[in-house]
Formats: sequence, C-alpha cells, structure tokens
Amino acid sequence: MTPPAPSEQERRAATEEYAAAVLALARRIPPGRAMTFGLIAEIVAESLHRGGPRQVGQVMSGSSSRYAHLVPDDAAVVGPAQDTNSVPWWRVVKASGSPPPHLAATALDALRGEGTPLTRDGQRVALRRAIWFPGIDDAASRG
Repeated sequence: MTPPAPSEQERRAATEEYAAAVLALARRIPPGRAMTFGLIAEIVAESLHRGGPRQVGQVMSGSSSRYAHLVPDDAAVVGPAQDTNSVPWWRVVKASGSPPPHLAATALDALRGEGTPLTRDGQRVALRRAIWFPGIDDAASRG
C-alpha cells in the first residue's frame, strides 16, 4: 500500500526545515573561506536525508526574500563584505569555484575583500585552499 501524499502544509514545513538548515550552515562559513552548493547539500542530507545542489541554490537565491524569516533578526555577517540579508551568499560557489554567473562581479568583490584565495585569473575560488568543512575546521581553528 502506498503511503498518502504529504499535505501542502507538510510539504511547506519540510521545505522550510531544509531551507533553515541550509541557511544556518551557510551563515557559519567564515570570512576568507567557501563551500560549494554540493558540499552544503551533502552535509544537510546527513541529517535530513534529502536535497541536492540545486535545492541549495534555490534556498540561497531566496535567502533575502522567501526565506528571510528563517534567519534570526540579530544575525550579522562577519567580515569586511557586509550584506543586508545576513547570509554570506558569496561564500557559496559552484563545484568549479565559480560564483553564480548573474552575481559573479559582486561575489568576487566580496571574496577579494575577505582575502579568500582565488585562482590566478581571479574568477574562481581556489577551493583546495579556501574550502571550509564544518566541525573539522572549527576544531582546528580553536587549537
């Protein structure tokens, strides 16, 4: 027997749960570091068992409007590149290290301002040096 389809309210709650997890993780990325859409998706999927890079991108694109209510009112972006939505979206890049094309100039300016390692051409994050892994890098930075 097939389980009943989730109600609209259940689907909305699941979507918001996923979005809240993505935004909370993105807000933890320190200045000068970056994560990929795929890495965020993998980490969130460890606990929620769903989602992928495209879903992370959808959440990030709605972080200042559709999901703004999921970010604490007192949230502040730490680092030289300040943003009005309290989520450091420029620190989340494609697997190639490229920021989203329609925001590339703004993102690269913010990344440069934070001292994030970039490739020689300055168009992508040098992920081998800049990638941030929560838990692992948190413990190393506490010494």
